[in-house]
Amino acid sequence: MFVADVFASVPRKDQRAKGDCYLRGLMLDGRRKSIQAMAARLPDGNEQNLQQFVNQSTWDPTPVRRRIAERMLPLIGPEAWALDDVSFPKDGRMSVGVAHQYCGALGKQANCQVAVSVHAVTDTASCPLQWRLFLNEEWAQDAERRRGTGVPDECGHREKWLLALDILDELAGWGMRPPLVVADAGYGQNADFRAGLTGRGIPYVVAVRSDTTAHPASAVPHTPPWSGNGRKPQPRYRHPPTALAALAGDAGRDAFTQVAWRQGSRGTLHSRFLALRLRPAGVKVRRLIQDVALAREGHWDGVLPELWLLAEWPPDAKEPTNFWLSTLPTDTPITELVRLAKIRWRIEHDYRELKHGLGLDHFEGRSWTGWHHHVTLATAAHAFLTEQRLAPKADTPDSPSTRSSTPSRTC
Repeated sequence: MFVADVFASVPRKDQRAKGDCYLRGLMLDGRRKSIQAMAARLPDGNEQNLQQFVNQSTWDPTPVRRRIAERMLPLIGPEAWALDDVSFPKDGRMSVGVAHQYCGALGKQANCQVAVSVHAVTDTASCPLQWRLFLNEEWAQDAERRRGTGVPDECGHREKWLLALDILDELAGWGMRPPLVVADAGYGQNADFRAGLTGRGIPYVVAVRSDTTAHPASAVPHTPPWSGNGRKPQPRYRHPPTALAALAGDAGRDAFTQVAWRQGSRGTLHSRFLALRLRPAGVKVRRLIQDVALAREGHWDGVLPELWLLAEWPPDAKEPTNFWLSTLPTDTPITELVRLAKIRWRIEHDYRELKHGLGLDHFEGRSWTGWHHHVTLATAAHAFLTEQRLAPKADTPDSPSTRSSTPSRTC
């Protein structure tokens, strides 16, 4: 059974039974998935017991998430791992991690929690693999609120792109590596993040802003002659880098090719795209490449790495609108670049299902422990439903979970 497997690390039988109950509560119909509301709907629901199980119980959620990932990765067979952050609007200031910060759910600065997550994705299926709760600098320094919500001493402020790399490192420690990573411009724009992926040997297709700069792939650095006085000049490119919007726009609309990438609810999704080889530039990019070269070889020849620019110019737009950088091989077809650049939609699909169907953002507790328990249980519910959708119709010994269609019996 699903619960017996994913909650095998939970030491007590009564705790595993509460986990079963909580999962059924998340999957049952009902607009609100708070503990009080779920307990009222469940025939065996006990609000006090569920509150204790989620908010005070000492069971470790990490082995549960690991087991979920171990089940789901071979089942989904991901073509990429998508990463992003998701926000949870909150009232008050005492819930763990809550702060006045950008809230994607509302599209503005607001009082909310923010979490970073990594998901295994294909065009037809996906699931969360791991989560990190973001703590801003205010929380890192507020000893009273940290104490009141039980934030561990070792958990302080880390930027979201670092949390994403932390997740990838943890999953690698579990023997899990992505075929490639996809992310929006909030991550892709960050040269440190891109360098972190490259340093880990992880290919990527990440969105970037139009003002990101680059040199053409054919550009070659040169070293000015040394006068014999002062520092020897460093190799550099003869011309300043150009914004991606200009590089793509200068190619002209006719250089863009019509590409379809998947079937949407209203038919085939398609647009016009251009793929160019270029060398991303900028002070941070140059410094990172130079530091790696000096550490490995003791010198740097000034050459910036070559990779893909993918640009989109929709038929009804006056200029290119979307841009991605990718380290995929030089022989990658443009159709594959487009499909993988667009596959990130699955993480938004997961967030919608987790929030609207499984109560991810309905948790009313305030503690660090409670938040991580609830997110783990919502992830388990999502995994169970994904297994049901992907499993064969027949009830066979190879089926990944039970076959019952009734939530009260599924777990």
